[in-house]
Amino acid sequence: MSKKRATKAERKHMDRVTALGCIVCTQLGYSDSPAGIHHIRAGQGTGQRADHYHTIPLCPIHHQTGGYGVAYHAGPQVWENNFGTESELLVQVMYELEGKKYA
Repeated sequence: MSKKRATKAERKHMDRVTALGCIVCTQLGYSDSPAGIHHIRAGQGTGQRADHYHTIPLCPIHHQTGGYGVAYHAGPQVWENNFGTESELLVQVMYELEGKKYA
């Protein structure tokens, strides 16, 4: 992952991603959950993250503060067992973004 600032197109994409709300909360039936960006780590080296187009929206609880099994950064493997892999969730995000393009 380059340390460059996000381009205008990348910022627009990430804004659209966060506007979806937390992808995990949505799966659990909670709508309108505010979200931030999580750069997926699948397929990246240790300590690296994907580019700005490979992102999923997560609320603070499901991203960093929810504890083991609830927050991705508290235990990625258990989190993925509970909610799906980052790659699976990315596919869901892309599908939802595509639907919003035509809505």
